[in-house]
Amino acid sequence: MSSPAERFAAAKARSRHRDLTDFEASLAFPLDDFQREACQAVAEGHSVLVAAPTGAGKTIVGEFAVRHAYERGEKSFYTTPIKALSNQKFTELRRVYGDANVGLLTGDTSINSEAQVVVMTTEVLRNMIYADSRTLDTLGVVVLDEVHYLADRYRGSVWEEVIVHLAARTAIVSLSATVSNAEEFGAWLTEVRGDTRVIVSERRPVPLWPHVLMREGIFDLYAPGVDPLAPGPNPRLNPELEAISKRMRHEEQGYRSGRGPQRPSRGGRRPQGRRAPPRFAVVDVMDRNGLLPAIVFVFSRAGCQDAVDQVRSAGIALTTDEERAEIARIVDERCEGLPAEDLGALNYLHWRDHLEAGVAAHHAGMIPLFKEVVEELFAAGLIKVVYATETLALGVNMPARSVVLEKLTKWNGESHQDLTAGEYTQLTGRAGRRGIDIEGHAVVVEHPGFDAAQLGRLASKRTYPLISSFQPSYNMTINLVGQSGVQQARELLELSFAQYQADQSVVGKARKARELDQALEGLREATECDKGDFMEYAALRERLNRLQKGASKAVGRRRREATAEMLAGLQRGDVVRIGGGKRVGLVAVVRPDDDPAGPRPTVVSTLGRSFRLAVADLHHGIEPVGRVRVPAKLDDRDPRQRKELAQVIEAAKSSFEVPSKRRERAQSGDEAQIVQLRKEMQSHPCHSCPDREQHARWAERHFRAKRDRDRVVGEISRATGSIARVFDKRCDVLRELGYLEGEGEQTTVTPAGTSLRTLYSENDLVMAECLRSGAWNQLHPAALAATVSSLLYRGRREDETRSPRIPGGSRGILGHVLADTQRIWSVIDSLQTERGLPELPPPHWGIVGPIHGWAQGKGLDQVLQDTDIAPGDMVRWCKQVIDVLDQVAQSAPTDVLRGRARTAIDAMRRGVVAY
Repeated sequence: MSSPAERFAAAKARSRHRDLTDFEASLAFPLDDFQREACQAVAEGHSVLVAAPTGAGKTIVGEFAVRHAYERGEKSFYTTPIKALSNQKFTELRRVYGDANVGLLTGDTSINSEAQVVVMTTEVLRNMIYADSRTLDTLGVVVLDEVHYLADRYRGSVWEEVIVHLAARTAIVSLSATVSNAEEFGAWLTEVRGDTRVIVSERRPVPLWPHVLMREGIFDLYAPGVDPLAPGPNPRLNPELEAISKRMRHEEQGYRSGRGPQRPSRGGRRPQGRRAPPRFAVVDVMDRNGLLPAIVFVFSRAGCQDAVDQVRSAGIALTTDEERAEIARIVDERCEGLPAEDLGALNYLHWRDHLEAGVAAHHAGMIPLFKEVVEELFAAGLIKVVYATETLALGVNMPARSVVLEKLTKWNGESHQDLTAGEYTQLTGRAGRRGIDIEGHAVVVEHPGFDAAQLGRLASKRTYPLISSFQPSYNMTINLVGQSGVQQARELLELSFAQYQADQSVVGKARKARELDQALEGLREATECDKGDFMEYAALRERLNRLQKGASKAVGRRRREATAEMLAGLQRGDVVRIGGGKRVGLVAVVRPDDDPAGPRPTVVSTLGRSFRLAVADLHHGIEPVGRVRVPAKLDDRDPRQRKELAQVIEAAKSSFEVPSKRRERAQSGDEAQIVQLRKEMQSHPCHSCPDREQHARWAERHFRAKRDRDRVVGEISRATGSIARVFDKRCDVLRELGYLEGEGEQTTVTPAGTSLRTLYSENDLVMAECLRSGAWNQLHPAALAATVSSLLYRGRREDETRSPRIPGGSRGILGHVLADTQRIWSVIDSLQTERGLPELPPPHWGIVGPIHGWAQGKGLDQVLQDTDIAPGDMVRWCKQVIDVLDQVAQSAPTDVLRGRARTAIDAMRRGVVAY
């Protein structure tokens, strides 16, 4: 029996945590230990970092923090990285607190913004801090959901800005996926925010079992006896799986070498290695083994759509008659507000048919409403299989019994890369529904190049380091100077997680520099030569080698510049000869492109193939050889028309000029230095040493070690105060352009700089210069929206098969303004380059035509006609343009331009964009 003192302490604890007791009683399940520990810390007034696996229930802690503040009469903000999450959390919290007490702010949406509980994207909170909003005065707690997003290359800085700048009286509840350096992140939070409790849980509430799906069936990844929840660093793999994988490798090697079993094949071709099982077969096997509902990650939007079509075409239907009727009812109810003219462009009936069969896609190319419907139906158990891109793993609440990975590689925009252990953990974390499944399943489908050992390493290595991507922008710089002055701003930036990590890294780098210093001493001794100073001789060789490489690079650079100039000048019907590579031969231009950011004209080859020429693909150069007539209405997507044009090129071959033989030469000054260095080398006494090459090998190691040491010393120098130095360079650019004036502590924001304080896009300074210079003054509302889009749009490779269309042509008002915007960007980019700042993203005209059309009132089907832009992307870019137009409406220097920005917003916020 407990003592009176113990009973008194327990009663006091219950009293202190009464709202936590009430909160837990309202849940359908008891709190896990990590949830209870984190909630208790919140109840005691601490800031908290919670790092736990996907699906473990971290958001429970955030929801309790909201309730704790609500019952104390304080405001609470719940922030998320993406609008879809904000919308989802807004809906959930309104069910608990009522419509009148919950608001939503997502840049382009404002609902009940002064409510006691407000859900918002993290950028909105950052903007409120810089605007010194009075709303923050009564802010008790901020929940930063998915805080590991601060590693994001483009948007990660926002989280650190919020953490550093929020008032000390506001508690922060940070919710993160399992990261391997949670303690480091927590230590930084404690340093910046004061007392912060770090609660880490690596336990999944629903155990996850890894499998491989092959043509022979589904196999466990690990051997019997290996605990999949704690497999260790080198777990034994399933021997059956290893045997099949070994046989697959043997057969593929045999096919490649010609020594393998030569089974009959059509057309006399040698048979290929094993392919992945058909998608409909994968669904069938998963269904028969009771592994549905499942999310299948495909890593390609087009792949998601193809997968749904393939499964549906195979006749697979996973729903009962009752479920089909319920799906149809929900879909029609949710979509009844969409304009009828938009439904055709959205392929509505086709989409609904797939949903009724229990199969759906989920990716950024879909409009938000369609994604929300898929999420709702999946959560209700009506959709059985969703094909999704990895964006679904960012926190959208769609848990499944199983997660399927079609491949262990993905395209990162430049090349195919293997999945990291962190990505694998994040994706498969969706498997296992708490309170429904006793276990979740992660299934990898056999595919060409599949390596069971690689999968074993991925599944057993749960490392996901959180690396800061923080960099001060121009907007941040001008706001910090305006609020705090230069010195205090620099001190604030030194508090960033990026600088904290940089400082931590210096210790290891200093040790590495000392080790390299010792190595250099030993290597110098090894190069000693009785003929003379061999390091002096080796330095001559090193300089000669560098000079020769530099001359070669200069030739390559001049060739690339000439190629770019030639590409931009090509006209329809010009025939050029590609000098080498996989596309060597003659091609005719069918769509010219003079885009100064990088011309990519469309051509048709003598083989009847159509593709776009880019400087990066023309290492062997091109040479104009003649012209052919290209039909005015030629459609280069039509194989028959391409074939006819190819025949025209072939027939005209004899009339083409023979390409001239040109030899690129290094600059004469470089050649003279090269000759002089060779003479000095040959006259040096060490040149005649019989052990010269042996000494030279040691000298080369010495130079390599010295380069390594210089690099490490440079890294130490750059790491120390690195963030503040970037800030100083930003200040220099802003002074040169007249947004700041004065030096040091006398630096102040000019009237021109004031307008930059409310421009938050990545190209904030370019936008400010366009407004200040009057470059946009002539634009009517639709053209203004189109021009703004050029500073936001980032084309995806698959969206760039066509040259962008400029309404009114390149010589019209919009064309001239776009060219002026490009020139302003170029000036600012040059100022950045001079100071060693990263390159600014150049203006991109890929969505100028569609945005212009939408702002004019055209329908979705009209603006997307003859483009490769997905409806969901169109909606997303429209919302971003609206967001920035709202900033322009606040920042523009004239009433006329501010009015046109508002008119453009009203014109664009309609139909599927406004829904």
